[in-house]
Amino acid sequence: MHNTASLPNRITLIGAPTDIGAGARGASMGPEALRVADLGPVIEAQGFQVTDRGNLYGPANPWQPPVDGYRHLDEVAAWNRAVHDAVHEELSQGNLPILLGGDHCLGIGSISAVARHCRAAGKKLRVLWLDAHADFNTHALTPTGNIHGMPVACLCGYGPAQITGLSGQTPDIEPGWVRQIGIRSVDQGEKRLVHEAGLEVFDMRYLDEMGMRATMEAALAGLDADTHLHVSFDVDFLDPEIAPGVGTTVPGGPTYREAQLCMEMIADTGLMRSLDVVELNPAFDVRNKTAELAVDLIESLFGKSTLMRRGA
Repeated sequence: MHNTASLPNRITLIGAPTDIGAGARGASMGPEALRVADLGPVIEAQGFQVTDRGNLYGPANPWQPPVDGYRHLDEVAAWNRAVHDAVHEELSQGNLPILLGGDHCLGIGSISAVARHCRAAGKKLRVLWLDAHADFNTHALTPTGNIHGMPVACLCGYGPAQITGLSGQTPDIEPGWVRQIGIRSVDQGEKRLVHEAGLEVFDMRYLDEMGMRATMEAALAGLDADTHLHVSFDVDFLDPEIAPGVGTTVPGGPTYREAQLCMEMIADTGLMRSLDVVELNPAFDVRNKTAELAVDLIESLFGKSTLMRRGA
């Protein structure tokens, strides 16, 4: 099933250089590392028109301890409002935005913008959350207060007023719209909340038992032409052996081949309309190899196929 011709032709890159929600510094350098790894030209080579909008601006990271269970809440809210407005603007022009993070707290702004767009356009939303972590913490559960561990919870309405309801209603999304893939590190309290909320999680145990193909078939089941598919790709989804450039490595992630198959199966749907690439941390990387791998996988999302079969 190769429908990639139906992707919008105009792709826009939006940099959000901040590590405001993270527990380690350095994800703020992610957008530049992706550009250095030739993200724009690589997508252009697949036949798309790419515009780099440059970087958004937001408050500097004050590096303070948490207050009432949240670190840097005001700054996180400011960054996410900027991301929301930028992503929504691209979608309203019929473009496919790629958010270059930055840490994963930025998914709040990005996905709330997608939800707002889908509501106005009468489209269904499916979010693929590719991540080692469920990111479903709340201020009551979090061991750190780092908001990059909370975006899915905030989008589903479990969070402070400043970063919930950015789409114009609360919750921004329903848990049933999300499929989490590659999960292998979940805090105890978070695990309970994930089950209560009814998130669909394909963890590494599922992936090991069923394989990536069956996992992706299940995660992509029920999509149709009226579905906006949003991919939120946290680089720590990948096994740290192949992708060391992240602040929160968890051993035992998908291999290169598994990750390629994941991306190719998403591309085969022809339904991806927005993408986040987050948590790339060049400070922990080796000669930009994680950025290069991320760009290689994004190339597959935009239709580069490893297939030799005719018609592929």
